[in-house]
Amino acid sequence: MPTQFQNRRRALAVEMRRAEVDGLLAATPANWFYLTGFTGEAGAVLATSRKATLVTDGRFTAQAREETTGISIVQQKESLFQRVGELARSSGLRRVGFDPDIVTVAQRKSLQRGSGPKCRWISMGGLVEALRSRKDGAELALMRKAAILVGEVLESVIPMLKPGVREMEVAAEIEYRMRKHGASGPAFESIVAFGARSALPHARPTSKRLKKNELVVLDVGVILCHYCSDMTRTVYFGRAPERVRTWYKAVQEAQSAAIHSVKAGVTCGEVDAAARQVLASYKLGNLFVHSTGHGLGLEVHENPRVARDQKQVLEPGNVITIEPGVYLGGFGGIRIEDDVAVHSDRREVLTRTPRNLIEL
Repeated sequence: MPTQFQNRRRALAVEMRRAEVDGLLAATPANWFYLTGFTGEAGAVLATSRKATLVTDGRFTAQAREETTGISIVQQKESLFQRVGELARSSGLRRVGFDPDIVTVAQRKSLQRGSGPKCRWISMGGLVEALRSRKDGAELALMRKAAILVGEVLESVIPMLKPGVREMEVAAEIEYRMRKHGASGPAFESIVAFGARSALPHARPTSKRLKKNELVVLDVGVILCHYCSDMTRTVYFGRAPERVRTWYKAVQEAQSAAIHSVKAGVTCGEVDAAARQVLASYKLGNLFVHSTGHGLGLEVHENPRVARDQKQVLEPGNVITIEPGVYLGGFGGIRIEDDVAVHSDRREVLTRTPRNLIEL
């Protein structure tokens, strides 16, 4: 019975025929894992309609043999990309796709040097990523578990929010607890931001200590069985003033509107617009400084992108974040984020943590 990786390579072969290439280079860890199951840190996969070859160095060849099946494994001697080019030449390939956002100019020259002039390297990004964006049932089951775990971890650290605790202490505890409960690590550096620093959408934890009457933004993601989750909750340490309550209500309604708009056949731009319309009605549109969401899977940021005017249509199997927020420098920020799966006939919110304003 074919493995999930063999099925994925067959699906890629179909896409390669449509793109009129006889080979494709997969040069990122997420892509080579998706196609082969190899989890090593260095390598590249050259896929054709008939086979896939993993090129890696001596540190990872034994690991590759243990983790993969149905592929060839070649140990590189010197230049990785020149060796891939040589394989393309020995396989008689004439048109090989590569992602120009991944392969550097120098690497592209190495590919050509190895393959010789009869092989053309075709700039072509996104074939594997498009397959990855449509999760199957097994992948969705793993992502559901990752989403539940991130919520449990986040809820468990909220009691740590007491006067004097530092952002970096909370972040360290978050990452300890996620590993303790089975995650291989964080999907990204955990965001813990107190007070005015919560106005920084990608704030990095510092030694700032929590004080009374401050906003707290917690943005956390785990990697579980290779798949990512991503969730944000906002807490007010004290009795929230009216402005915070109003803004929180606006963000909550914006997120609900965007989640409600998620369904197969809707464009990503329409989902983004649903959130923006609500915030504009509160006259907060100018404080929403990022996109409404992004795809999620083997990487924490992948296709599709849920942003203004994006024409990409949501498909069954897509998993996206919905994370509107408002931010005012010198005051603070409010963001609520959840992970949403698209099914043919419905949407599913994978994260389970309540979205109400928490006051401590």
